[in-house]
Amino acid sequence: MSEYFTYSGADGQAIHIYRWMGEKKPKAIVQIAHGMAEHGARYERLARALNEFGYIVYANDHRGHGQTIAEGEVPGHMGDDDGWNKAVEDLYLLNREIAVEHPGLPILMLGHSMGSFIVQQYMAQHGETIAGAALSATNGPPGALGRIAQLVIRFEKLRFGAKGHSPLIAGMTFKTFNKQFAPNRTEFDWLSRDEAEVDKYVADPLCGYDCSVATWRGLLDALPRIASSSALKKMNRQMPIFVFNGSEDPVGENTKGVKRLLAAYHRQGFTRVTHKFYVGGRHEMLNEINRDEVTTDIIAWANSIIG
Repeated sequence: MSEYFTYSGADGQAIHIYRWMGEKKPKAIVQIAHGMAEHGARYERLARALNEFGYIVYANDHRGHGQTIAEGEVPGHMGDDDGWNKAVEDLYLLNREIAVEHPGLPILMLGHSMGSFIVQQYMAQHGETIAGAALSATNGPPGALGRIAQLVIRFEKLRFGAKGHSPLIAGMTFKTFNKQFAPNRTEFDWLSRDEAEVDKYVADPLCGYDCSVATWRGLLDALPRIASSSALKKMNRQMPIFVFNGSEDPVGENTKGVKRLLAAYHRQGFTRVTHKFYVGGRHEMLNEINRDEVTTDIIAWANSIIG
């Protein structure tokens, strides 16, 4: 199992972190940003595989997630105000602690789903602190549904408040995602073709809850901003970026939205962007039936940067 401890986040909040050290002499760090309604401990299998190749791995639980959920707080609530941007700064503060703890070792960042959007914003604000970024189950500039959701969430905040939950947003997202895999065995069939992995997610009390209206608003407001021309121009166009999705991932619009992101990178002159779409894969490629292939590809990408 991992080591775990806390550090002080952007506003002094205690942020829970996992660390997997491994036994080999370290050559680099991988810092992981997990997705919505899950937690960092779910990345232990990937972390152990990376350890075998000389990578130390860190993963924090975002605000409102995992062990970072404050006592008495609503699960999935990143904060009444500006929780999204604070979560980005939490990653930065951890990154700087890692740099002090392991001087001279390059740091790669991997973000999954919501974490991939946090990493996209991080690349524009703090890109000089990482040697490369891997984006799992990501998406690009929002399509029509995303733009509608942005309008809806403002109305829902008036109805339910920052900590409330919106059945309408849930219906537009997670529940809609599952429809393409009907008839459904569970509410989370869209995550993976591996039924055992889906069942582990369903059984985990720190997974699968509805996130608050404020958390959804932070995410939905970030989507057009992080892939805008102004944000992309702040990024290092020579940074190695690995984008990977399942071809049947509804978050990436079955690759359509991901292709918008890749096209945006191309227009801005990014020179080291690679991508892979795994045929038949759903949302969580690290928990898919071909996860060993995916892990091998991540390690190969990291080794191509670090050596």
